[in-house]
This record gives sequence, C-alpha cells and structure tokens, in this order.
Amino acid sequence: MRRLWMVAVGAAAMLLPLAAMNPAVMAAGTYPRTILASAKATSGPTTITTTITIQIDRLVESSRRDRLIKGLKQNGYQGFVDVMRPLPVIGSIKASNREVPIKYAWETDVEGKHRLIIVSDTPMFFLPGDEPKARPGYRLTVVQLILDDRGVGTGMIAGAARVKPSPDEGVILEDYAATPVNLVVLPAPSK
Repeated sequence: MRRLWMVAVGAAAMLLPLAAMNPAVMAAGTYPRTILASAKATSGPTTITTTITIQIDRLVESSRRDRLIKGLKQNGYQGFVDVMRPLPVIGSIKASNREVPIKYAWETDVEGKHRLIIVSDTPMFFLPGDEPKARPGYRLTVVQLILDDRGVGTGMIAGAARVKPSPDEGVILEDYAATPVNLVVLPAPSK
C-alpha cells in the first residue's frame, strides 16, 4: 500500500509541471497564467490588430491590495500610484514590441464569471489621434477582463489611464488618455 501511495505521489509530481506549462489544462483562477487576447483598434482610417499576451505569475497579496485600496481612498489616484510604485512585479503585458510590468492583479466572481483587473504602473500606448489627450497624470495601463470557467471571454485595455475605487472594494477604470481597446480572450492553445 505504501508503495502504491509513493507511485501516486510521484506521478502527481511529474504531471503538475506539465499542467503549469500548458495553459489549456489550467482553469480560470489558476496561477501562474498566460492569457492571449485579440485586440483591434480603429482610429480614423487606421486599424491596428494585434495579440496581447498577459502573463500573471500570481495575484497581488491581500495585504498589499489592502494598502493600495487604502491609498486610493485616502489620497485618490496619486495615493494608489505612490503605493504601487515600490511593489514587486507579478507579471507582464506584451503587445508587439512593447512590454509593461504588472504590479496589481485581482480576480473576483461576478454573476457566475471571473472578473480580472490588471494594472501596470507604466502606460503602454497612445493611439493615433489620442496625442492631444496624452497629458500627464495618466500613468497606468489597466486591463479589465470577464472570463468564463474555461478562461475565455472579453474585456478592454486602456493604455494610459487612471483608476478609482470600485463598489466591491477593488479598483476600476476611472478615466483614460488613450482610447480603450476591446479585447477578445482567445482559447488557450492546446499542446
């Protein structure tokens, strides 16, 4: 019996790294996690289509999230940014030749789906035509996703934004200097 138990534990230890390497095996809410999303932005006659890759190693710790929310409530947007700057990087958002670090990622359940909010303390992009609005104070990249249990869904990315407190004690997009781009989260590639 002991030998059977050791074989089962050994097999599980070998399979766990395989599941971690294959995003298709991972359910929504499992980290580390890679999310691929199709993004299409139109500004006048110009249409830009790209794939956004979001790599999240883990969610922000509850104690750090609480400090961020407290900073946001007490000192507004600047309080959030001040608390976020020294936090460790917990992932990245990549598009074409641009990558920004993730410092905040938090997942909640909303009406049977998973709402994932991701924030970088670095602006990712300004779209053509947004330059006149590209003003100081819009220093965050904000991604909001609504995902089903398979990790498929929709969302948006604001490449230069501000946040405000949400009713559920989290953060949500307040305003943006670069027009938000709609995202369609792609099914995880099978290997």
